Amino acid sequence: MLNTIKYIILGTMFGLVLTKTEAISWFRMQEMFRFQSFHMYGIIGSAILTGMISLQLIKRLHIKTITGKSITMEAKQFNKGTIIGGLIFGMGWALTGACPGPIFAQIGAGASVAIVLLLSAIAGTWVYSFLKPKLPH
Repeated sequence: MLNTIKYIILGTMFGLVLTKTEAISWFRMQEMFRFQSFHMYGIIGSAILTGMISLQLIKRLHIKTITGKSITMEAKQFNKGTIIGGLIFGMGWALTGACPGPIFAQIGAGASVAIVLLLSAIAGTWVYSFLKPKLPH
């Protein structure tokens, strides 16, 4: 139960950050994809920098998960499917103004149309799991 509360608090904080930085705004996404504003590039760049620093700290300080388990990071092999998947993801992001993270924050902020995005993301995940064995490696 305590772990669930921790996750709810972390998720709420993440949602607040997304909302306050306007990372859930369809208009901000359109500005980014049209190269009209640096706003979203700054947010994404900050997130990448934070992730890089965090991963180095996790590795060097042997930080454990919220439940006390060791964190391991395995090297990922590149494959052609990554490019295809990235293009599909990017097109969906540009059309809808949302990647999976902000969908829940959009719903929480009252953008009920984001429920369609959530259902589409779930359907896309299901289709991928169904087709994965048949996709190029």
